[in-house]
Amino acid sequence: MNAPETYRNNWLDRLFIWFFSRQMAAAMGIAAPQRGYDGFVELSQEMMQGRNAQAQQDLVTIVLRSLIPAPVLQGVRHFFSPSQWVCELNAWFATLLFEWLVGPCEVRPVEVTDSTGALRTQRSGVHIQKCRYLDQSRCVSLCINLCKVPTQNFFTQDFGIPVTLTPNFEDFSCEMVFGQVPPPLETEPYYNQPCLANPPDAANKAAKPCPGLRN
Repeated sequence: MNAPETYRNNWLDRLFIWFFSRQMAAAMGIAAPQRGYDGFVELSQEMMQGRNAQAQQDLVTIVLRSLIPAPVLQGVRHFFSPSQWVCELNAWFATLLFEWLVGPCEVRPVEVTDSTGALRTQRSGVHIQKCRYLDQSRCVSLCINLCKVPTQNFFTQDFGIPVTLTPNFEDFSCEMVFGQVPPPLETEPYYNQPCLANPPDAANKAAKPCPGLRN
């Protein structure tokens, strides 16, 4: 497995890293970690200690809710339905606000199912070329429990704008689709994903799922 890529943080990246790390530390009731992205990843690894998958997901949800005032969340749910325009706007914002976390990303057209059950094409997909967080952590359970599931729950339940994240554990890319309701994790292939440190091969195709994914 290749070594993680090197990223250069600008002043805005450093600001996001510092703020997000501070909120994570506060939710855990510990002192702020060392600065930088390495400190952020170490803090997320510490968040796993002594907590099952559900507890990890719940803690990240608390962190996400602390980033946006409750009246703002209520206003978004009340005044904005997950229309094509709203989903496309969220995808555009995601490429601006999440690059510090996941690396370079771009908006792409995708097909989603509307409220009538019909398929429609809209530019509400975000293609993450190589997720910085997964590349740095090299951990399946961190990706699923501290990113995929809480992000899906936060946008779908708190914002009222569904989103589905589809990580690729082979090339570390990821697809975000705003407007697509996420399926239960137990029905997705990631629920049986082996640890990246010990992937299945020709002699071991029945490698056990990453234990961090199960409660």
